[in-house]
Amino acid sequence: MKNLKKVLGIGAVAAVVGFILAADHIDAPAVQGGSSDITDFYAFQGENTSNIAFVANLQGLLSPANTSSASFDENVLVEFNIDNTGDNVEDLVIQAIPRDGKMYFFGPVAPSQTGLNSVIETMATNTGWVDISAYGSSASIETNNGMSFFAGPRDDPFFMDFAQYGEIIAGNATSFNTPGADTFAGTNVMSIVVEVPKSMIGGSGTINTWVETKRK
Repeated sequence: MKNLKKVLGIGAVAAVVGFILAADHIDAPAVQGGSSDITDFYAFQGENTSNIAFVANLQGLLSPANTSSASFDENVLVEFNIDNTGDNVEDLVIQAIPRDGKMYFFGPVAPSQTGLNSVIETMATNTGWVDISAYGSSASIETNNGMSFFAGPRDDPFFMDFAQYGEIIAGNATSFNTPGADTFAGTNVMSIVVEVPKSMIGGSGTINTWVETKRK
C-alpha cells in the first residue's frame, strides 16, 4: 500500500457533486444519470454486532443489459462521513476510490479537510483494497485489520412503488397497496461496501453519518 499515491496518481479531490439524506435515484439535476449519482446510502449493524457496515449505491436504474459495461469513475471519490461528537462536522471519513479494476479504501481516519473539499488520505493507518467484482460473478471480498471490503454491481435493494406514490400525491389514493409494485425490480446499482469494527468509530454510541461523491 506504500505506493498508493503513485497508483492513484491523484492527491486531492474537490467539488461535491452528490449529497444524500435518503433515496435519490437520478432526481438530483447536477448529477442526474452520471457516474457520481448516489441512489442510496445505508449504515447498519453488521452480522457481527461489534461491526458497522456502510453502503453507498451509485448509478441507479442500470438494466441487466447495461450492467456488464458499467464501471466506477476513476475521477470520483466516494466519501463516508462520520460525526461522533454531535456537531454535524465529520470527525472521521472512509474514502473509496477506484483504479485499474480495484477499489481502494482509506480510513476511518480524521480528515485533513472537512466540508466540500477533500484530500485522499493515502497515509491513513487503516487501508484496504478489493478487486471490483464483475457482473454475474461471485462477490470478491477482502479483509484487513478487522475491516471487510466489496465493490461491484448489485441488484438495487431499494423498494418503492412510484406509480402508487403518484396516485397518492395526485389525491387519487390514500395509501400504498399491499403488496406494492417494485419500481426498481430488475434494475441494478454499482455498490461500495465497507464493514468496520465499531471500536474504530469511537464516540458515545450515537453517530451522524452521510455520504458524498466528489470529483477530481
